[in-house]
Amino acid sequence: MYTRRKFLKTGSALLAGSILYKHTFAQKFYADKLSPGSIGVQLFTIPKLLEKDFAGTMEMLAKIGYKEIEFYGPYPFSAPEAVERWKSLTPQLGFSGSGYFGQTILQVKDILQRNGLSTPSMHTDLVTLKTRMGQLAEAAHTLGQKYVVLPSYTAQADLDAYKRLADDFNEIGQSAAKEGIRFAVHNHGAGLKEINGQIPLKLILDRTDPKFVAIEMDIYWMTAGGADLLAYLDDYPGRFRLMHVKDMKEQVHFKGDGGDPKQWMELFPYMTDAGSGVLNLKAILSHAKKAGVQHFLVEHDTAANPDEALQKSYRYLSNVQLEG
Repeated sequence: MYTRRKFLKTGSALLAGSILYKHTFAQKFYADKLSPGSIGVQLFTIPKLLEKDFAGTMEMLAKIGYKEIEFYGPYPFSAPEAVERWKSLTPQLGFSGSGYFGQTILQVKDILQRNGLSTPSMHTDLVTLKTRMGQLAEAAHTLGQKYVVLPSYTAQADLDAYKRLADDFNEIGQSAAKEGIRFAVHNHGAGLKEINGQIPLKLILDRTDPKFVAIEMDIYWMTAGGADLLAYLDDYPGRFRLMHVKDMKEQVHFKGDGGDPKQWMELFPYMTDAGSGVLNLKAILSHAKKAGVQHFLVEHDTAANPDEALQKSYRYLSNVQLEG
């Protein structure tokens, strides 16, 4: 006789089996793909859209499928030097918006929440990192950001100067940790070429404390500097926590040391949507996930049709089958 007790026992077993299957399936699925929640956008990709309609642009990103947003400065609380430097660059860039694009930080928080978006990080400048960490941290905690990121650093004259820079990074990282956030350095062009037989970026990695200094790898600029991305990811597991993802139409390199904006801008035309160029993104993303990268942020500077570019990149990143 099929009693109520037997029914409940059988039903419980089926439910437990179903939950276990779903958990196991999800683990296997996300072992082969990027987690949807880890795919985001660095807002420098779409500055003109943000200037025109911040809230509408956030809605667009959410509809495409993006879950994470990385901001760039300066912000209302940034050091005056950073604000003035930004003003001097805007004529070349063709836009002036940054930070919260005319919104208050609480308005930004509300807009993100309404669209199911989170923000793991924000780019800021060296002076603000050194002099206004308390205000950076307050903003980060308000928006739920974990990382405050230095977008680039100036090419140094020699290895001793790079050692001093690494020591500065340790100090900034300790300051950030006291405020409950983490400091990260985004590589641009500087530090990828050998000086006296040593690569400055490796010196920075070796000299900085992993507890206080994380790295955001930009795969485009690393490639432009002639670096072996897979070797960096394999040799420094746990150091690269965020990644800027873009592709190259053809293999190109800096004409010099990659240490100044002029050299970066010369290579902007070679950028293309993720999966549309010559970079081995499947291998890079596979090694990145194994190495501990947690946030994969699309960045496509000066894209002609940024909304279309973001859709193409998202389709690629959400469907790419990673290597085992």
